[in-house]
Parts: sequence; C-alpha cells; structure tokens
Amino acid sequence: MNPWLALTPGDDPVERIRLIGRAHERFLAGERQPDRLRPVVADSWARSAAFIGADSTAPIDLADADLEAYRSAHPLARVMPIFRDLLGGLAEDGDHMMAVCDANGRLLWVEGHPATLRSAASMNFVPGARWDEAHAGTNAPGTALAVDHALQIFATEHFSHPVQRWTCAAAPVHDPGTGRLLGAIDVTGGDHLANPHSLALVRATALAAEAYLRTVGPVVRQPHVAALGRDEARLAVNGRQVRLGRRHSELLALLTVYPEGRTGDQLGIELYGDDVNPVTIRAELSRLRRILGPELLDSRPYRLRTALETDFGLVARLLDAGRTAEALDAYPGPLLPGSDAPGVVRLRRLLDHRLRTAILAAGDRRMLQTWLNSTWGGDDLDLWEAYATLAPADPVAARRVAVLTREYACNVAAT
Repeated sequence: MNPWLALTPGDDPVERIRLIGRAHERFLAGERQPDRLRPVVADSWARSAAFIGADSTAPIDLADADLEAYRSAHPLARVMPIFRDLLGGLAEDGDHMMAVCDANGRLLWVEGHPATLRSAASMNFVPGARWDEAHAGTNAPGTALAVDHALQIFATEHFSHPVQRWTCAAAPVHDPGTGRLLGAIDVTGGDHLANPHSLALVRATALAAEAYLRTVGPVVRQPHVAALGRDEARLAVNGRQVRLGRRHSELLALLTVYPEGRTGDQLGIELYGDDVNPVTIRAELSRLRRILGPELLDSRPYRLRTALETDFGLVARLLDAGRTAEALDAYPGPLLPGSDAPGVVRLRRLLDHRLRTAILAAGDRRMLQTWLNSTWGGDDLDLWEAYATLAPADPVAARRVAVLTREYACNVAAT
C-alpha cells in the first residue's frame, strides 16, 4: 500500500479516527505504538513530542508589514497564480483551504471561503504562523517538509488536539535549479480529503510550480555542483543534470577545493584515510573522468580544468562577506552528510562551524529559529539557549533546553 496515503481501500474513516485517536492517547501515556499506525505518522509524533505538548497551538511568527514584505520577496510568490489556478476551485467551495508555507513551515498564504478561514483561525492556521513540526506537531505541510515527500495527514493522525478535526494533503516544492526546498503547497479540509485524488492533485501542483520556476529561474552557465543536504551530488554541465555516486561525489567535492590539483595518493588519503588502495583510487578517478569528460578533469595531478560553482562554495563566500542571513538561506543542509571520507568530514565540519558561529554571533531570532528547526540543528543546546534568551516566552525553547540539558548530563555521566 502507498505509505503516504492516509486510508487504504475498504477502511472505515470513522473507525480509523477512533483507532488512531486511541493510539494517540496511548502514545501520550508512553505506551507502545500499534502496528496499524503509519510509520510516517509514528515517526512524526516522536519528533513532535520532543518539542511541544499535544494541546499546543502554532505560534504566529510574522504579521502585517513584516509578513507582506517577506512573502512578496519569497520565490513561491512567483507561482501563486499556478497554485490559485489549480487549487483555487477547492479553496472557494467552502469546504477547503489552500495554504502555502516556506521551508521553515511559516504559512505565507492561506486562502478559502471566509467561514472556513474563520474556523481555521481558531487554531492559528493563518498567514505568518509556524506550522513546522516543532511548533505545530504532525500536520501535512510541516511533515511534508520534514520528510521531503508529498503526503496526507488524516484527522487524529495530527499530533495536536486542536487540529484533529481537519484532514490535509501537502507536497514540498523545490528550486529546480539547486534542489533546495522552498516550501510546500497544502489543501486542508474535511475527512473526505483522505483519498488518492487529493494527494495526486497537490503533487501535480507542486510539479507544475517547479516546471514554471525552471523556465523563469536564472540559467546556470558555469558547471554547478549541488552537494549540500544530499548524500549524492548533482552536477549541472552542458545543459544536462548528472547524479553522481557517493565516491564520485566525494572526489568532485574535494577537487573543487584544490584548484591546484592533487595526486592520486593524496586523494586516496582524503577518501580512505591511511587504509588506501592505490588501484582503487585510480579506478574511481578513471570512472569519474569518463563521466565528466576530459574537458573538465585533467590528470597528473588530478585537477579540474574549469572552475565549478558549488553550493557549499557559495555559502562560504557569503560568510566571508558577512552576509550570514543569505548564507543560511543558501544552506539546505550539511555537505554530503552520509560521507565518512576524512577530507569531506573536515570540509563539512568547517562549514557547519563557520555558519553556526556566525548565527550565534548575529543574535538574530529568525536565523536561530531556522537553524534550530532543521534536522541538523535541532539538538544544538548552545543555540537553543541563545534563542531562549531572545524569546523567554516561547515554551518550545524552554522545553527543548530542559530536555537537551538532561540528555547531555546523562551522556556525560555515562562516560
């Protein structure tokens, strides 16, 4: 069965609401999850419980002129006509709402019949509110961002009690040039949305938006490597997209930071440490050269004949210029996070440290929120403490600082 659909053929919606509601009660009581609960929901409940209580309401983060300025400059503003064209009919029928959020789960637009919007406002489903899992618990737009996949969340599958009378379907939207997550498109309404058509519709809408952005976005003239937030790099060259394997991704990342070139032995140490087999590294480089072509990769020493633009190089340059907010916006995640190659690990830690230090020094609440609500920054106690100082009334911050402080104390005691 499709794990992203809320109901399977033959399911009784009323009975599912009851069963999942009982599972939710048991989860809050600390009991084991039932087998029939979807794994994507069980995982989301676990993530949500680390940040909020089940009676929490999403906070409003932006309003009025600040909200208008932020969303008018957001890349998704360009595709709102597409969203309205494809989903506007649903949003006007009185039973549904269309919502668009940014990559941090901040709602930018919420549109629908006035009566439906008034009903949703009681749970702060309004523009400017934070609907990522850390602030609103399990919900379609927030969970779609967390797992980077289109999905439905049905009634009592929502973590927060005030949201459990709604059902929603959402799909993430990406920058087609870089693969960076831009936000999500969502349809929210009654239980009848738990069908394959609503999921297919939001997914098709997201794809249509990405296709349009591809036509209006900047043309990448110089070969470009995207390696942040992904285990396998993507190379854009000569009008084609090439997805590289793990070792080739690591090699290309290393070659971009050594314009003067490296010998096979040097690259082998960067990849394998002291346990390097010269034959293996030569074979990997030979295969990479066939992929890139002799016009890009030279040998003796191995070096790139043409400078490649990289997403991690862009973040470093923005940090060099003191443009921390822009660097954070351009950072979809750590460099090749699944890599254990010594040279890549060093590059990854250096960039993460530079960005994290710049965010801490800036003392900007919004930048701290962005880092802390990411999958890689959620356990950063120092930044949680800095954020809690800036937002003493935020219960999420106080709760997270307390949880992480206890966990770190237990880890220290164990060692």
